[in-house]
Amino acid sequence: MTPSPSYLDKIRDVPDFPKPGIVFKDITPLLADVHAFMEAIEDLVAGVRGLKPTHVAGVESRGFLLAGPMAERLGVGVIPLRKLGKLPCETWKEDYSLEYGEATLEIHRDACGPTDRVVVVDDLLATGGTAAASVNLIRKTGAEVVGACFVVELESLEGRKQLHGVEIHSLVGVKE
Repeated sequence: MTPSPSYLDKIRDVPDFPKPGIVFKDITPLLADVHAFMEAIEDLVAGVRGLKPTHVAGVESRGFLLAGPMAERLGVGVIPLRKLGKLPCETWKEDYSLEYGEATLEIHRDACGPTDRVVVVDDLLATGGTAAASVNLIRKTGAEVVGACFVVELESLEGRKQLHGVEIHSLVGVKE
C-alpha cells in the first residue's frame, strides 16, 4: 500500500492518549483540510464502489464523519453503529475489546436486512475489536458485510485478521 503523502501529512500522532503507552492517530487535521478530506472520501469510495453496497455503516464517532459523504457519493443509505444506550429503538448489542479497554456497540434491529450489502467505515483499524464487533452486529440483522474501509490501518496490530471474509480497504498503512 502506497499512501498519499497528503494523508500522511494530515495524520497527527498524539502520544499517551487515551492512556499511557498508546499513540493515538488523530485524523482531525485531515478532516479540517477540505481538499485532503474530499480526496480521502473519493479514495474510500473508489475502494468499495465495486462491492455494490446498499448501505455504509459508520462507527461512532469518527466513522460517522466518513459514512455520510461516502453514502451520498455511492447513492446508498447510512447506518449508525452507536455506543451503548444511544439508539432509541430495539437494538442488537456487541461487546468488544479495545487496545485500552472494553466497550459495546449497538445497531437498530431494523437498520438493514437479508437483501442488503453493507460496507463498514471507521477512521482506524488497530486490533480489529471495533471492526469485528461492527461486522457481527450487521450480520445479526441478516445483511451481508461486503467490505470495510479505514483511513489508517496499524498493520503491526494485525486487526484485519479479525475480519475473516471481509474485503478491507485502507488509505494509510502504518507499520509500528
